Amino acid sequence: MNCPGCNYPLIVLEVEGVEIDHCLACSGVWLDAGELGLLLADAANKDELMQSLAAGVQGKEKKIRCPICRKHLEKVDYGTEKKVRLDKCPNNDGLWFDRGELLDMINMGEFPVDNRVFILLHQVFGDKSQV
Repeated sequence: MNCPGCNYPLIVLEVEGVEIDHCLACSGVWLDAGELGLLLADAANKDELMQSLAAGVQGKEKKIRCPICRKHLEKVDYGTEKKVRLDKCPNNDGLWFDRGELLDMINMGEFPVDNRVFILLHQVFGDKSQV
């Protein structure tokens, strides 16, 4: 599968049984349908965060295509207080996270301090000095 942002081939990383498609060129991340829920499984506010993805928003950003169905991705705001603008497949094939957005999203989750997914995602995508 190629990156919807820059068309570079995506590599597959596995974090606690969840496949994360990652672009080494632009640092974007693709999550297939259902994978976000798996990453947030231990977050106390999982339901609230997942419901925040429901409403589409208008944006002036460049439209990119879903790497699965090739339809234009829709812009959605994720989060309750602080918002992150993501790209969502209209067929619910998955979500696209530009550089840093996956960590922004994970940081909104109310995880236990020792949560392995939270720690692993920070080790892979974050500033290692803060883990």
